[in-house]
Amino acid sequence: MRSVIKQIPNFITTLNLLSGIIATFFAIDGHLIWAGIFICAASVFDFADGLAARALKAYSEIGKQLDSLSDLVSFGIAPGAILFTLLEFSLFETNQPIHEISGEWYEWLILFSAFLIPVFGALRLAKFNVLPDNEPFFRGLPIPSNGIFWASLGLMLEFPKYHEYFQIIYSTKNLVILCVFMAGMMVINLPMFSLKVKNLRFKENWYRYLFLLLALVLLLAFNVYGLALVILLYIVLNVFFYLFKVKF
Repeated sequence: MRSVIKQIPNFITTLNLLSGIIATFFAIDGHLIWAGIFICAASVFDFADGLAARALKAYSEIGKQLDSLSDLVSFGIAPGAILFTLLEFSLFETNQPIHEISGEWYEWLILFSAFLIPVFGALRLAKFNVLPDNEPFFRGLPIPSNGIFWASLGLMLEFPKYHEYFQIIYSTKNLVILCVFMAGMMVINLPMFSLKVKNLRFKENWYRYLFLLLALVLLLAFNVYGLALVILLYIVLNVFFYLFKVKF
């Protein structure tokens, strides 16, 4: 029975992986809303497997490796597929099979910039796996945050409330800028605070509470649009804390 219980976190991790696979196929097929939904589902499973592992004390090297592989698919490859399709829409105003795309060499270069997301995501995970476990913060943007950011760009297409800004958000130039920026943030050595807490004391967690409060305001004010803003807020706060030497 104990051996079965120890597999519960790994089972949850496979649900993360499955969600990422489904999201990838939806993204390639041009269904970005469903791709975004399944990436968000993957992030829930990614959080739940760690929670289950700690609660059941079911840690294993296989679980660690499976978690990284699942994260690469769900928050690296699937977001890269979303970005590729968004670039297709911005360049050609349609989603089509890759072998049917007729573009200039620079348009292919723009499309292939989407591959930076899974490649840099893999580098980020590799670096995370070899860093000391005793650091109370992340180095670089956690790959699930990258996944949620691109998922939100898929989900926003379903909500036309701020439709007038779509031409700005989904322009080819801005998508490439966001791609390079997010890829770079995953591998940068910038310390970024974790939301995992040892206690609830305000003195030790004030920056976490500040982030959660501002994130709640953004989500209540902008709904789905707030998801991307929350990720950008997380990055900006960490840059601010680094410049003013706030210790985590």
